[in-house]
This record gives sequence, structure tokens and C-alpha cells, in this order.
Amino acid sequence: MTARATTIAGDHADRSLGHRLAASLILLGLLIASAFAQPADARSLLHLDKYAAIVMDADSNEVLYARNPDAARPPASITKIMTLMIAFEEIDAGRLNLDDRVYFSATAASQPPSKLGIGKGGWITVEQAIRLLTTKSANDVAVALAERIEGTEVAFAQRMTEKARSLGMNATSFYNASGLPHAGHITTARDLATLSSALIHQFPHYYAYFSAQSYTMDGQTFPNHNRLLGELVGLDGIKTGFTNAAGFTLAASAQRDGKRLIAIVLGAPSSAARNENITELINSGFEVLKQRRYGRNTTVASFMKEPEPSVVDLWSQPATAQGSALDEDAEPTFKPTASLKSGGVSQPQELSRAYAFTPFSTSLMFQSYAWLR
Repeated sequence: MTARATTIAGDHADRSLGHRLAASLILLGLLIASAFAQPADARSLLHLDKYAAIVMDADSNEVLYARNPDAARPPASITKIMTLMIAFEEIDAGRLNLDDRVYFSATAASQPPSKLGIGKGGWITVEQAIRLLTTKSANDVAVALAERIEGTEVAFAQRMTEKARSLGMNATSFYNASGLPHAGHITTARDLATLSSALIHQFPHYYAYFSAQSYTMDGQTFPNHNRLLGELVGLDGIKTGFTNAAGFTLAASAQRDGKRLIAIVLGAPSSAARNENITELINSGFEVLKQRRYGRNTTVASFMKEPEPSVVDLWSQPATAQGSALDEDAEPTFKPTASLKSGGVSQPQELSRAYAFTPFSTSLMFQSYAWLR
């Protein structure tokens, strides 16, 4: 081989290596970006093991859409809908007043975040507790309110389950007032739709609490975790949740043109994906009702460009509520404050953490890089 031929061959090899390296770097960048990107397509939730969803007409109880509606799932802080419903029962029965004090026991004060951070012996009023549960979703407040009503959280949880049975929520069992992980603390998307409907119809005079976008107490403002309030047309509640076991959850309701829909999403990988999915479900549900007025028979799945539920494999298996030490029923984000005072007690407020799930795999990344080499 001549020197010129050798040079040309070397240049070609260098260019080939450079092209492979460039392609590898591009793929590496795309994979890294995908790790941090929020899901852009709500339909991507269909394949997730934890995912379940339902859309129901709140007036007729007609189910317009369902994915894994009867699969067992941990509800996370959606649990607090039932906690509050029992409080509303007590108020209407005259056994509890909005200005009654709710004291924090050592058990209540020791709950993990999301929490208010009041120490043992501190107190807030019943109405403050209601507002903090619908916005801050404070676990310590849930336990304190449960103890105020039934003496112990265990007794309160038994009452929660009894109430669930009376509503026809036969697949639901409650073991605490907060929704923090417990192996037997499970429900289904269908049961949560039933619970949400019962709240709306049995306690319409309290439903406005769930519509508040924030609550200010002792100079500190707590934004509602439900970021769709004020963003999605007609949406006026109800309750979000998150734990590692449950994923991101939301029971939502919206009213348009005199019709009300309830939508439940469980097991979403992020709050953004959950909110996008709820938005698409509710918008599609109202479009179905609109088209019916013109004699057109359509479905939520068709508007979402999904396969109809009857032909979709049920990838999900019943999930338990097994958690880990990292489980916190919380979402982003609150800035730290020096203290929060109530009832003469001042305690540091603890920050909440949120954990997002991602399909990103470093092993896949390096396998792809090796393949390109």
C-alpha cells in the first residue's frame, strides 16, 4: 500500500470513528434528557404497572372510561377525603364544632411529612384542620383529628372502613387517617369514584373547602397540591396524593354546562403526568357528553386516541401498599420557615420531599453506547 493510500485509509477510519462517536454522544444526550423530561403523552401511562383510572358521570354514576378500575391500589392522601367526610358527619350531628380544639398527641406529632410540625400538646381548631388537610395534606393533622373524634387512630380507621362498606366500597380497607403506607391500606379507582361522588352529594355545604387554592395560617401560606385548581376549566376539587408505593394520585371533579364529572388517576410517575392525564380524561369526558347531545355516540378513549378499554390488556397486577422508609405523602414544594405557631406551641416545620419515577436506565444507555461503538 502506498503512503497516499495509507493516509486515505487512515482518514476514512478517523472519520468513521468520529461519526460513531458523534452518534454515541447524541444518543447519550437523548437518553439523559429522557431521564429528566416529564411525560409528554398521557397515553404513555397505560403501560405502567401502578396505573389505574376511571371517569364517571357524577349525576348518573355512568362510567365513561376505565383502566384497571378494580385493581387494588394504595390511595395515598386521597384517603383524607374519607377522614374529612367523617369529620363532616360529626359536625352535622352536633358532636363537633368548627371552633373546637384539636390537640396533638405524641403519636400525631411524630407523623412523617407532609406535616404541619406542631409538637405534642399544641392545638389547632377543627376548621383549621379541615383547611390544612385539603391544602397542605398534613399527616399529623389527620391523626390529631382522628384522635379527637374516635380517641385513637385505630378506632377511627375502623370507622372509615365501615363507612366505606356503607357506600358500597367493598374493595377498600383503611388502616390510618392519612394514607401513609400500610400493607392492607388499599382501594380501587372505582371505589374512589364512589367516595368522591358521596362527598359531593352528601356534603355539598363543605365541598368548597376542596376548592381553595391556598390557605394562610399564622402568617404562612400553604398552596393546594392540586395545581389544576384555577387552571382546568370547571375543576373545583378534590384531593391529591403521593407515596413511593402509590405513585402520584388524584381524585378530581369538574363541572361544565350543568354536568359534573369525576376522574380518578392512580399510579402516575409524576405530578405533571398525572395532571396531564386528568386534564385529558376530563376534557374528553365532557366532549363525549357534548357529542351525545347531537346524537353522536363517541367514547373517551376515542378522543384520547387510545385503544378501547375492552381490547386493552390489563398489564397491571393488584398492588400492595408496602412502603419504604422514604415514603412520604407529599409533593413539591414548600420553602422552609423558621417556625409555625398555634395554640402557644412553636415547632420547626419539616420540608416535604417528592420522588418521581423514571423509565431511564443507565444500563440501557451504556448498552446502546457499546452497540454504536
